[in-house]
Formats: sequence, C-alpha cells, structure tokens
Amino acid sequence: MAADRMGGARRRAARAVAYAALGVVLLAGCASMPDSGDLRDVESTPRQDTGVRVFAMPPADGAGPGEIMQGFLEALTSDDPGYDTARKYLTADAAGKWRPERSTTVLANGPTIETDCRPGGREEAGSVTCVLAGTRVATVDDQQAYQPADGSYRKKLHLTKNPKSGQWRIDGLPDGVVMGKSDFQRNYTSVDKYYFASNTAVGASGQPVAVADPVFVRSKVDPMTQMVRSLLNGPTAWLRPVVRSSFPTGTTLQKGESGLAPDDQNRLTVPLNLKPSQVASSKCTEMATQVMFTLRNLAPTLESVELRGTGGDRLCELTEERAESAAWHGSTKRPEYLYFLDGKHRAVRMQAGSTGTGSVPVPGPLGEGGKGLQSLAVSRDEHAAAGVGDEGRSLYVTSLASGGSLGEPPVTSDGPTPAERLTTPSWDARGDLWVADRDPHRPGLFVLEQGVTKSEQVALPDLPGRIEDVRVAADGARIALVVAKDGKQSLFIGRIQREDGTGQGISVDGLRSAAPDLEQVSAISWAGDSRLLVVGQEQGGVQQMRYVQVDGSTLDGPAPGALTSVKAIAASEDERVPLVAYSEDGIVRLPSGAQWQKVDKDGTAPVYPG
Repeated sequence: MAADRMGGARRRAARAVAYAALGVVLLAGCASMPDSGDLRDVESTPRQDTGVRVFAMPPADGAGPGEIMQGFLEALTSDDPGYDTARKYLTADAAGKWRPERSTTVLANGPTIETDCRPGGREEAGSVTCVLAGTRVATVDDQQAYQPADGSYRKKLHLTKNPKSGQWRIDGLPDGVVMGKSDFQRNYTSVDKYYFASNTAVGASGQPVAVADPVFVRSKVDPMTQMVRSLLNGPTAWLRPVVRSSFPTGTTLQKGESGLAPDDQNRLTVPLNLKPSQVASSKCTEMATQVMFTLRNLAPTLESVELRGTGGDRLCELTEERAESAAWHGSTKRPEYLYFLDGKHRAVRMQAGSTGTGSVPVPGPLGEGGKGLQSLAVSRDEHAAAGVGDEGRSLYVTSLASGGSLGEPPVTSDGPTPAERLTTPSWDARGDLWVADRDPHRPGLFVLEQGVTKSEQVALPDLPGRIEDVRVAADGARIALVVAKDGKQSLFIGRIQREDGTGQGISVDGLRSAAPDLEQVSAISWAGDSRLLVVGQEQGGVQQMRYVQVDGSTLDGPAPGALTSVKAIAASEDERVPLVAYSEDGIVRLPSGAQWQKVDKDGTAPVYPG
C-alpha cells in the first residue's frame, strides 16, 4: 500500500508540473488524467508553483477499506478549505464530530497504512481497524503554533460497511490531520503575526515594540483571512506571558467575513465586530499597526489598512509609513555600520553597504586599543559599545564618542581559560546589555539595564546546561542561547520576563529548542524578526550554515553559500544588509546574489548593531 501511494504521489506531481502553466486545478486521486510519459521523481506538488491548487476526489462507488483510507489521506493534503471532501470518506456521525483544525501532525515520509487494511485484508462482520504509522517530525497545534517532535506515530482508524448501501466509511478517527513533510511544506506557510512587548518602550517617543509570533497557515486557503483571525485570537501560548494585544478581548471579524484581500489600490479593509465607542484613537492605531505588520508577510505591496466596525463605521485608517512610526521592530532600522576587531584588537567599523574593504577605528577608547578585545557589541542606536577584553575577563562599556573613558568593568569573570569566561555581549532595543559568564564554578547570565553601570544576574529556572553564547532579540522579549551539555551545544529560545513588581527581578523562562537536529551549534545571529542564522553540524555531519525559525521550523529557500571553518557570523534584521562572517580567511561578506568576498584578513568578531 505504501508503494502504491508513493507511485500515485509521483503521478500527481508530474501532472501538476504539466498543467501548471495552463492554470489547471489538480484533482487528487483522479484516475482519468494521463499516466504515461517521461516522469521525474519530485516531492509532491511543486511548492514553488503557486498557480497549482490540489483538490481531492470523493470516494469511488464500491471502494474497499484500503482505497477509502488512501483517498482520505490524499484529501487531507488538498486545498479544500473546509475539508469537505475528506468528510465524505467518513460516516455522517464521524463527519460531524471530526475537528481537523485541532492539530496537524507532520511525518517524515507520510503516513503508511498497515497491511490489515489493504484491499483483500480482513473485513470481518463489516468492520475493519486500520493503523496509520510513521515517524514524527513536528506538530502544529490549534493555535497554529509549530513544535518540533520525534518518535513514532501510530493511530487507529475504524471503518464500517453500511449494510444498506454496501459502502465502506471511516467511523472512528482522532481529531486533527496528518501528512508527510513534503505535503506539509506545499500546503502550509510560516507567517509572523505581531503583538507588542509588555511594559517596553523605545526611546523618548515611547513607541511600543512589535514582537513577531510565527504561525503556520494553509497557503492556498484564504491565508489573509486566516491570519487576521489568528491575530485576533491572541498570541500563541508560549509568547503570551511577555506580549500584549491592542485588540479588545472578544474582537472578531464580522460574522461570515472571508476572502480578505487588498483592492487595486493596495488598500485593505478589515470589518470587525466593534463599535466606535469601544475603540480609542491611539488603540485603533496600534490595532491597525498589528494588522499591517502581520499581513505584509503575505502582501508586501500593502499600503494601507482600514478598520471598520459594525454598521460599516470607519474606526481608523493607517498607512504603511504611519505604521512604521507607530511601533518599532527590528527590521525597521537599517544599520549604518558593520563593526569588527582588527589585527590589533581594536574596534573598527565600515559602512554597512560599502563595497570597499577599508575600515577605521571607532571613536572612543574601544578604538584606541590596549584592552586586547576578544569580542564586541554595539547598541541598536549605534551610540554605545561594549567589548570583552583582558582575555575574556572584563566587560567594558563606553560611548562611541571621542574623549570617552572606559572606567571599571561592570562584569568580570574568574573562569580558568578565555573559553570559560565572558561571552560576546548583546544589546536589545531598550538599551539593555546582556552577557554570560562561562566560568564552570560560577556560571550566569547578566544584564545591564538601559545604561546602568551595575549588572543584575538573570534567573534561569529551566536552563539545561551552561550558556556558551547569547543573542538577545531586538524586541527585548526573546533571547537565543547556545547551551552546552554532555559534549553537545544546542540552540534554545527563551522568553524574557521583566520585573513585574513582585521583586522577582528578570528571568528567562520557557526555553525551547530551535534547531533540534544540530548537535554542535558554533555561531548564531538574529536575521529577522523571528529568524536566526545558525552555524552548526548534525551528528556525524559537516559544518553547515542555515536559517531557522524561533519555533524550530526550517524555512524554505536556499541556505547561504558554503563557507568553511566559520567561527562567528553577523546578520541584520534588515535583509538588504550583507551577511558577514569570521572564517579561516578573516572577515568575509556575502552580498546579495554574489559569492563570499574578503574584507579583512586579520579581522575577527564581526557584528552589526545589536
């Protein structure tokens, strides 16, 4: 049965390729389409061909249990909005109770049907129990949140034969849907929805900070309406403790609303169940900003969002330009400079978009040398810098202005070797500076809040090992940690819980793995509002560089060009800025559409602001 399903998948994929240019809708399980010709072995329906939509065929008259099961599984991978065709494989009672939206289980190679359910298997007394099996890759829950998973998958489905019609149907099955990884990648897309960091503002303007919350939606099933509904439902459970939404509790789209899309002027109207009296002007602006930031993932040319209430009353309208000034997020500010350490261990900089190789020392004491810097960090506004010197023992913080002084280091380490002392520091948009001490006898994570000269130790109740590297997100609500344990170095993402008046201080909670298949993570950098660039290797593999999402999913698209012996990387939330790395060739960069280029053969520790 598994072989038959794989053969059917290849035939459907080949037909999709053939008919894509004609805009043909592909019917899953349609036997009348031609099966002959020179076929290529491809993964399901090609993901890059957005013009192809897959719809399922209903069960054939007289189909046996195995055929019913196969048709049902194919229907789960179709672009049928409400799984109406999949329900035709169920009895009426089962169809009414089944809740496909509860979860999506992703298997490595798709579900296999155990042999007792194949045509010709045991069908005693008009009743058959079939077993779906496979190897788990991930699950997507009812909040559309992705979570990596492993281990075996095994679920029973029960079929019965209607004594009057003689037709087999499924009358017992678990909620949710199941599919293989290739079908999941074709059917679903990752989209960031946006909320605001709790009790956090940037600069004198007091802008709220936007925090990305990635979810997966079905890419060809009214994705914009799906995303607005998901946004209104609130943040995912993992992120909820550290963010807020400006939408009043209970806000929904107006009843029956679907098919949200911008008009020919790239303006989007969103009808809500709110009255003007319920929405203050400032809150409405924040609500529209959340919608704008969220839907630009799906409609990059979106220019304005208008929120309407009951009766068609306009609540507010927001342009893209006003959204950028209404809230702050990492990708809104392009860095002015790239920073690194030269051969004399001085902090130097060069224009971020420069095509040359010339660099100059930064203003202030870190550009003058004398402290033997090993690593560097620059504040998001590029007004201050922090460097780790004295062979990793001391953290120095100073202004990036001429005539400044270093003063006493606010954090020091007594680790026995440089590799067991202070990590590279990292800044968030609040102006908080983060650094970890790798001293095996007194490890810890420390923060200097908004320019204060005294550090505070951060509580880490769930830490599974010793911190080896730290990168805080621009939003100050999330932090990426490389954690060492039992000879492995793994990447974790945690929530930053701020002081809430209880005297508990700052803590990092909810640690979760972001690259579970990598055993040796050696370098990390934020490369988007919910994306990181990671250097590491799988068990028994070679070093690789790739993008990962904070939820642990791997993004579609090419990885950066191969580069050997990478020791550090620097990326920006602004994707227009070239990637930079420190490798065996010194400092190198990767401009868009080009190969890696040498910048400084003696340079080390490259960073963008952050």
